[in-house]
Amino acid sequence: MIDGRTQLVGVIGWPVEHSLSPAMHNAAFEALGLNWRYVPLPVAPGMVEAAVRGLVALGFRGANVTVPHKQSVMPVLDSTAPEAAAIGAVNTILITRGPDATATVSGYNTDAQGFINALRRGGFEPQGTRVIVVGAGGAARAVVRGLLAAGAVQITVLNRTLERALRLISDLGDPRLTAQELTPESLVTAADGAELLVNTTTVGMWPDVQGSIWPAGVPVPSRLTVFDLVYNPLETSLLRQARKSGAQTIDGLGMLVEQGALAFEIWTGQPAPSEVMRAACEKQLRAGR
Repeated sequence: MIDGRTQLVGVIGWPVEHSLSPAMHNAAFEALGLNWRYVPLPVAPGMVEAAVRGLVALGFRGANVTVPHKQSVMPVLDSTAPEAAAIGAVNTILITRGPDATATVSGYNTDAQGFINALRRGGFEPQGTRVIVVGAGGAARAVVRGLLAAGAVQITVLNRTLERALRLISDLGDPRLTAQELTPESLVTAADGAELLVNTTTVGMWPDVQGSIWPAGVPVPSRLTVFDLVYNPLETSLLRQARKSGAQTIDGLGMLVEQGALAFEIWTGQPAPSEVMRAACEKQLRAGR
């Protein structure tokens, strides 16, 4: 029950009705007996500054930030953590208040570490490995940043628009990064010399569940681990292709839960019940949201 002492957090984005985060975080609060509630907060483009001011005025403790506001929210904040600045995006806001009720709004990014945590939970250690990352958007930027910090020795970014991949590696400025145009042939060739393949695009996401970045009829190398950031459906066409070839697979729900767990800890200062959070997401997916 919400009362005068309930601590509020939420997610700002456009749209947000599809988000699993309310179910995930509210299950975590309930499991730990915390008087907190997480609510969806649809914020139209151009209204981000007003939305952040509103969070402060209404006494919120923080919020997640999702598409399309992860970059546009940054100039509105009082401070930005180094990881968020390096990635160029914020996905978590923390609002702290002093004794005189003045508020400080800080921005964090939990996507990169959330990805690495999910990767390791899935049984893959990235240190010393060669990786193929498909896509060059915000998710790819966080994934690549996480992999660099975790010690990957070579990361090839493949994207249909080569210029975007080149921009990503130029921005991150690390000699371990290379870029190629994404074609079926370039993907198969690059994967032949890698240990990990990560799809950061929306190909294969519901409702277009038949889509896959991997060409039909070509076996996925069985020594590969394939991580698809898409989590609806849990087993995408790409993961199904990989599993049938004997490759190890990791679904995208792991990253959602792990980045959410890190945000939970930023807000509450308590360890997050990750298994409870994943179970809540799975239940929501089965219910068709």
